[in-house]
Parts: sequence; C-alpha cells; structure tokens
Amino acid sequence: MIVDTSTFSPGSPQALAIEHLFYFDLAIAALIFLTVAVLVIYVSARFRQRPGAGEPRQDEGNPKLELVWTIIPAVILAVLFVRTAQTMAVANPSAGKRRPNVAVIAHQWWWEYRYPASGVITANELHMPVGEDWLIEVRSADVIHDFWVPDLGAKVDAIPGHPNHTWIDARRTGTFLGTCAEFCGAEHALMGIRVIVQSVPAFDGWVKEQLQVPPPPTGAVAKRGFKLFSDRTCVNCHTIAGTKANGTVGPDLTHLADRETLGAGVLNNTEDNLTRWLENPQKYKPGCNMPILHLTQIEARDIAVYLEGLK
Repeated sequence: MIVDTSTFSPGSPQALAIEHLFYFDLAIAALIFLTVAVLVIYVSARFRQRPGAGEPRQDEGNPKLELVWTIIPAVILAVLFVRTAQTMAVANPSAGKRRPNVAVIAHQWWWEYRYPASGVITANELHMPVGEDWLIEVRSADVIHDFWVPDLGAKVDAIPGHPNHTWIDARRTGTFLGTCAEFCGAEHALMGIRVIVQSVPAFDGWVKEQLQVPPPPTGAVAKRGFKLFSDRTCVNCHTIAGTKANGTVGPDLTHLADRETLGAGVLNNTEDNLTRWLENPQKYKPGCNMPILHLTQIEARDIAVYLEGLK
C-alpha cells in the first residue's frame, strides 16, 4: 500500500478546508508584508535626511490616517475570524448524538483503536474505509496527547476524562502518516500514527480477519515461544484472544503479525526486528513502559516466531 508522505496533499474534505484557509491566510499575510515593505522603502527614500536640511516638521498626529490604520486591521481580523469559523464548521462539525465509528485512546507512547460496532481492538494502525464520513472519538489514558494526521484533518487534543471528537472522510486509499502533536513525555517524538484507508470490501475483510481468534501454534519454535509468552509477565500487560493473556497496559497483540510497524512506528514489523525489540525495547524507544525482560537471544527469537504467526 502506498504511503502518502506529501506535505500538501489533502485526502479528505476536512483537510482540504484547512489547506484553503492556510492559503487564504498566507495571501493576506503576504499582502500585508508587501504593503508595509513598499511603504517603508518609499518613506525611506522620500523623506531621507538631506545635507543642509533643517529640523523636520513636527506633526502631532493625523486623525484620518490613524482611523484608517485602525479600521483596516480590524476588518482583516474580522474576515480571518469568519473564514476560520467557517473552516472549523467544515473540518469538525458537531457530533450530536451519533455513536463514534472508532475510539482513539492515546497512551504513553502508543495508540489504541477500538471499533464499537464490530468490537475490533487494535493498536497504532487505524484502518478505515474510503468515502465514508467517520466520527472519531479521541481520549487519553494518562496525560494530554494530540491526534494529528495532517492530510486527513485537524489536530485533536486527547485529554484524560474529557473525550473530544473529529470527523474524517478519506477520499482516497493509501497509508497516511501522523503523530502526537502535544509534548507528552520522553518518547513524544516516537508516537507515530498510521491511518490505512482501504476500499470498503478490503476494510470489511480486514474487520472479519481481526475478529478471528488465531489458531494455536503448530511449529516447535512457535510452541516454545507461546509457552515463554504465557509463563513470563507478558500476559499481565498484553492481550491475545484465545489465550490467558488479557492485560490492558500494553497494546493488544492478537493480530500483531498483520501490522506494518512495531513500537508505534520505530521499527518495521519483521521477525528479526521483533526479536531485537524483545531483547531490549529501551534501545529503540528509551523510556517506554515495556521493561527489559532479560531474555536470551534464543528465547526472544522463539517468542518473536510465535507472535509473527498471529495473523
């Protein structure tokens, strides 16, 4: 799937409205800059000090000029206010009593996604269908975060105990990248967001896959990895459907193998990278809440083989 990394490439009406406001504000700012620059150059040249010139005429004020330079900025600010209010109405209309399509829960330092209609729970990669206006509820499990995918909409604060809402109507398929836009702690910069916009049939297929309980491991290495995962403290922090692991501190790992990255974007999701992550997560994401488990390389590999089989 193509990753959309362009800076100005709105993928939704919400993002398009924000882009139009940006260009409008930029044009106003450029016009003000040019006007001031031209006046400064003109005045500097026209009224520069000349040899033999006496004291310049002292002027106590010009009421008409003062009125003009007060009215013009007031009008500009009023226009910008109206345009901003109109953009906010388009980019983030009222949710009313509508049930959200997905709940985004921010954690230090990863994202949890819950789909109320289907019961799907996943992490760090938000899947949604193209061409549908989705209501997104944004919450926080700890401190203030900020959910932001520039090409799909506005920044939305994730505040503990105070859910906020936004709308996303993705108009093209692809993977859109975002991040936390509120300093939330040591690993604020390593809290990536991936929004994967799919065709409706592809999204429906993804939901069905997510609702499936992964079968028990069959290979000898995967079985050893499953036993290690079950016997260690992993089960206290993570959930895997169909097992005794039901922790909620860390991401749900039921279908970890289907995800593109590990650690909210710090590593590509491969067996080798997962092994390295299990050996020392602090090396790749210092300060994250996953401790060093003091696994041997063989033990880490066994667990990685098991987890990479969870599709």
